[in-house]
Amino acid sequence: MNRKNPKVNGKKFSAILQESIDEALLTLGENAKTSIYFHLATKFAINKRDIPDRIDDFSEALEQIFGLATRQLEILIMKYLNEKIDCSYYWVGPKWLVPDLTFTKYVKMLKIWCEDTERIDRVEVILDA
Repeated sequence: MNRKNPKVNGKKFSAILQESIDEALLTLGENAKTSIYFHLATKFAINKRDIPDRIDDFSEALEQIFGLATRQLEILIMKYLNEKIDCSYYWVGPKWLVPDLTFTKYVKMLKIWCEDTERIDRVEVILDA
């Protein structure tokens, strides 16, 4: 993964993640975005500002709201997040093996990658055999 990204410098990961979520939800329309945030707060007790720290709960709440369509929304969030962080990656492994990289794992991995620049140069995903 490429760590030289001036867009990330000076901006917290949680703010970048929140922007990505906002953009993805906005594709559904402004009213839908507002309604989703309202349901997250009232039905699931997840306030908009808390989403970056409660990504697992956020993903589960989306699953309850959208069912299987949640995957498309999560992929869209990951797309926007990846564009903002300007992360590059490559798969080292057989082409037939697909990594078990879920939305929450992806977000947590990028958070570590963005915030812990002192300790790591690369992030590796380990798969269970």
